[in-house]
Amino acid sequence: MSQTLGLKFRDFGQIYYFSSGPYVVRAGDFVLVKTDQGLGMARVADIPDDPPKELSPEDIKPIYRLANEDDLAVGEENAVLAREAFLYCRECIRNRDLDMKLVDVEVFHDRGKIIFYFTAPGRIDFRELVKDLVKNYHTRIELRQIGVRHETQMLGAIGNCGQICCCRRFMRKFAPVTIKMAKEQNLFLNPAKISGMCGRLLCCLNFEQGNYDEFQRKCPKIGKRLNTSLGTVKILRTNLFRETVSVLTEGGEEKELTLEEWQDVLAGAPTESQAQPHTEDRPGPRGEGGPSPSGDMPPAEAGQAPTNAPARAKNGQGREPRPDPRGRRPQKKRFAPRRDDPKTPSRPAPEQRPGPRKNKTREGSE
Repeated sequence: MSQTLGLKFRDFGQIYYFSSGPYVVRAGDFVLVKTDQGLGMARVADIPDDPPKELSPEDIKPIYRLANEDDLAVGEENAVLAREAFLYCRECIRNRDLDMKLVDVEVFHDRGKIIFYFTAPGRIDFRELVKDLVKNYHTRIELRQIGVRHETQMLGAIGNCGQICCCRRFMRKFAPVTIKMAKEQNLFLNPAKISGMCGRLLCCLNFEQGNYDEFQRKCPKIGKRLNTSLGTVKILRTNLFRETVSVLTEGGEEKELTLEEWQDVLAGAPTESQAQPHTEDRPGPRGEGGPSPSGDMPPAEAGQAPTNAPARAKNGQGREPRPDPRGRRPQKKRFAPRRDDPKTPSRPAPEQRPGPRKNKTREGSE
């Protein structure tokens, strides 16, 4: 019976699924498979009971055959060749003064192709470098630029938690991590604390984000004011580990409530009818258009508008001033007229001005 095999071509690489075909395979065995780039040797990392749901039966291809002792010997020779190619390529990069960092070298099982992985801050013109590598190894050469996350995955490192980085141990695909996740998890936005060895945001922020999203759906929004049985309170913060909500009451007292207590406090909030007392309409004074003591409106005379109807203002005249929402408006300051104002009678005549200025006679004056 055919089995579904999870194969790894490299220790830190992604898992690819193949079918065992007529062969009996156990976990840890080495097999040969045909890929688009040639024949490759992989190790059986997992034997799941059912294939992944996202893969159709047509996508799962059978393996070529089991690896024998000669294939294992070729694999060891390829590992030695990869280390030699790494040193040679790094020497060529240094001689040509290229702004790139060599990370790893992969040699295919049949040596039909050698892949050099490197990182660089931008685009690199490595055409001359490829010519040197082809001249030395006489096979197809590929230079593949990778990111800093994949570099850490290939090299391995110790994280802030004291363990091997997650990307090296079990992660095979990188999910996007944003600064919003760090804010929602109440972390200090210190780059040294929320960044990994690669300099990017910690991948473990994405692992815990689902728990925070589920907890925040049960909690009110931080900074919002709500009416509760304790009065109007302001939401200060929430705590996932203790499952509590901290609020600030009207008296300035801070209280920490569990989610169950918060639901009880929120359910006991007074309704609008209870919060605003009902005011009855009282009859106004007679002769001012108010309702009569019996509750009926006074009859209006023929051809005359009711006395309680609001008078229409014409061109803004007779309109009552609107209350200022900011309170009472300050009175405008009235300054004394300027002494040099020609309209002011207190201004001295030109003939009486002190100083060396000459008096000019006006035209038409005697």
